[in-house]
Amino acid sequence: RQVPVVMHEVGYQSFSGFFTTEEATAREIFLDDSYQLNEAQEARLQEYLEQRFSGSFTMAGIKFWPEMSQLDAGFLEKAGGFKQIVPVFTNVIFDTSQLHANVVYEDMFVWLDDLLSLIKGHPETLFVIRAHPDEMRTGKASHETVDQWVKLNQVDQLENVVFFHADEFISSYELIGRAKFMIVYNSSIGLEGALLGKAVLCGGQAWYAHYQTVFFPDTPAGFREKAEELLGTDQIVVPGEFQRNARRLLYYQNFMAALPFADFLDRHSLRGFVRMRKFKVAQLLPAQSPAVEAIVRGLETGEKVFTIKEELE
Repeated sequence: RQVPVVMHEVGYQSFSGFFTTEEATAREIFLDDSYQLNEAQEARLQEYLEQRFSGSFTMAGIKFWPEMSQLDAGFLEKAGGFKQIVPVFTNVIFDTSQLHANVVYEDMFVWLDDLLSLIKGHPETLFVIRAHPDEMRTGKASHETVDQWVKLNQVDQLENVVFFHADEFISSYELIGRAKFMIVYNSSIGLEGALLGKAVLCGGQAWYAHYQTVFFPDTPAGFREKAEELLGTDQIVVPGEFQRNARRLLYYQNFMAALPFADFLDRHSLRGFVRMRKFKVAQLLPAQSPAVEAIVRGLETGEKVFTIKEELE
């Protein structure tokens, strides 16, 4: 109806938001190939990643990881009996991002059904299926869960499968470190895997898949073919630009496309909530806030994604 609309989504960092005149959960940004990170930006990204890898972060007022446990001796002993480990990271079926993700497959569970035949065909490989931590969030629990799918299909009875529930706080990053490659639907962990130099195979259209960071076949047959290739080869060659693009993309998305609101917001005692700080009205002037300046500039110029002007040396 030609009515201007601005959509928003929470950023990966605490008290940050992504604002766009497009669809926010698609997180479409415009990253020029010439954009390179300087030394200060690399250091800033590394500091963020160290917090992320330790589980010390919040999103939308949620601290997903009250603790982050290492893989125990029982798991390592079991894993030792297999040729290779492939972690599988699922998403939440009702998540808004699924509107953009469900391109190759009708939905995530159709993809899991397809993946199950692959799992059964490779008894030499230990597949570690990880349910998304948001699946059982209090007050927002999914009515259709990966846990239900696992029980219905008796996936947990397969010798070459380990299933971690949504409330098991096992370090995904230790899993990635031990993995031959990783399989995701469209979760953000895929971008982090690419950033760590790991080969990532996506079943859903992740927001980062357009930026040459992961393998994303455009048909179910293509997905199965690529999975078979990665499982069968002794040495996986990951294109060099995948890791480089992942670092550039995550930095740009976190520190430029996501607007900072820490001057106005603070933690709340209720899980999933934030509260307003006390601040002077003058702080809402564009000259006083990079976030407000970006929004005002975006509304005035019609920019598709509102980004801050970074001045980091």
